[in-house]
Amino acid sequence: MKTIETKPQPNLQWHHFDGTGKRLGRLATQVAMILQGKHKPEYSKYLANGDAVVITNCSEIICTSKDKRYDWHTGYPGGIKSVPYTKMQEKHPTRVVMLAVKRMLPKGPLGSVMLKRLRLYNGSEHPHTAQVNGSNKND
Repeated sequence: MKTIETKPQPNLQWHHFDGTGKRLGRLATQVAMILQGKHKPEYSKYLANGDAVVITNCSEIICTSKDKRYDWHTGYPGGIKSVPYTKMQEKHPTRVVMLAVKRMLPKGPLGSVMLKRLRLYNGSEHPHTAQVNGSNKND
């Protein structure tokens, strides 16, 4: 029996998700699976064979957690800072979705390549209408 070696595909398939009324965690897991390419039969964990994803209406995504916070360290002693989910959703709704997806992807250069295929927009309009055709919309 012969082992079949997969190669990165040059042509990306584009998927569209509408965030209106969707939960943050469930949407992020679906998007992370598509970015990694786990929905394809030729999945390899060491290759970026995933597709590109466009998410619109990021400001209307729901988080059911009551005490979600975003923490980071400034690098100085005692420099721990945090922002609650509600403030982050008001100021940077696309950053909330991007962080949720980023933390589900592999760490390192491969995860960075996968994250570059994610496009986030607050409104319903996006410039990727030519790539996203009607057959692979995931509304």
